[in-house]
Amino acid sequence: MASKINLPARPRILVVTLRRLGDVLLTTPLIRSIRRGFPSATLEVLVFRGSEGMLRGNPDIDAVMTIAQQASLRETASLVCKLFRRYDLAVSTQAGDKPTLFALLAGGFRVGLVPRPGETGAAWKRPVHHMAIVPEPDVHRVTQLMTIARALGLDSQAELVAPRGADTLQSAPRRPYAVLHASPLYRYKRWTDAGWRSVARGLAERGLRVVATEGPDPAEKSYLDRLWSVADTPVARVQLDWSELTALLKGAEVYVGPDTSTTHVAAATGCPTIALYGPTSPRLIGPWPVGGLAEPWDPAGTVQHRGNVWVLQNPLSCLPCEKLGCEGHLDSFSRCMDELPAAQVLAVVDRALQRLDTRAQPLQQQDVP
Repeated sequence: MASKINLPARPRILVVTLRRLGDVLLTTPLIRSIRRGFPSATLEVLVFRGSEGMLRGNPDIDAVMTIAQQASLRETASLVCKLFRRYDLAVSTQAGDKPTLFALLAGGFRVGLVPRPGETGAAWKRPVHHMAIVPEPDVHRVTQLMTIARALGLDSQAELVAPRGADTLQSAPRRPYAVLHASPLYRYKRWTDAGWRSVARGLAERGLRVVATEGPDPAEKSYLDRLWSVADTPVARVQLDWSELTALLKGAEVYVGPDTSTTHVAAATGCPTIALYGPTSPRLIGPWPVGGLAEPWDPAGTVQHRGNVWVLQNPLSCLPCEKLGCEGHLDSFSRCMDELPAAQVLAVVDRALQRLDTRAQPLQQQDVP
C-alpha cells in the first residue's frame, strides 16, 4: 500500500508512546507497520524512562529516547531542544497533553490520536496534527493504533515484537518447565496466595518444574517471600531483564500470570499463555496472541481462547466494572479475583498442555470449563 504522505527519501520519524511497560509493547505492531512502510527511514521512539527495556533489540527501531515520568523543567527543556523540528514525521500514539506537545515540537508533519469532539483538550489538540485521529471506542489498544497506520496509507502488521537479546539463557531451567508471575503492579489485580500455591503444586504433579519470575521492587520481593516461602512445591525464583525473560518464556510449556506486562510479553513470544483477569475488560487491553486477534476478546467470560492465549475470569455479574477493585483504590481487593478457583486455572493449564501435544486446536475458540 502506498503512503498517503510525501516524505524525503530517507525520512526521520519519531513515535511518541508515553505509557507503561505493557502499553509500550502494544505499540510495536504500529512501529513495525511504519518501518515496513518507510524502510529507509531513521525511526526513533520516545518513552518514559524505565519502559525502554520493552524495546530492547527491536529490529524496527534505530534509537530510543527516554524522559522521566515526572520530568523536571530542566530535563523537559533539554529534550525539547533535542527534538525541535528534527523529524519529518512525528506520531503521537496517545491523546494526552505531553505526547501531543512533543509531537508538535518535533515533527514537520504530525499524525496522532486526539480526544473525541467535546472532550477536554479536543479543541487545541486536533489542529496540532495534520492527521488527527479519534480512537475507535471499545476496541483493543493495538486495533486503535492500527488506525494510525491506515491513516498513513500503510499495511497493518499484527505482530507484537518482544524484547530481544540472547536466544537462550545461560542458566536456563531444564525442560519441561512452567513459568508463573504472581505479582501485578497493583494489588487489585492480584490473585490469592492459596491459588498460586495450588497451581504450583498442580504443575509439579504434571511433571513440570516451576519457575516464578519477579521484579526488583522491594515491596514485590517481600510479598513473594511470603507467598513462596511456605509453598509445598519447589519453586525456582528468577529476576531477569526483559530480553532474558523473553528467552525464558519461549522455552516454557505454559505460563500463568495476571493482568500485567509480563503476561503481554508471554503472549508475544508464542508461549501458551493463561491470563487471569479481574475488573479490567480484556476487550480493551487483553493479551495479543501471535498472529493477532481475528475475533476480539469479549468484555468478560469464563474462559476465552485466541491463538496461544487463554483469558480466564470469574465472571461475576458486575464484570467488567473497570474499577480499581471492590474498594475503588489501587490497594483494594477484587472479589472476582479472590473467588477464582485454582481448579479452574489448572483445567485450562491442561487444555494448553494438550494443545502443545496435539496442535489440533482451532486458532479462534471460545472455551467453557
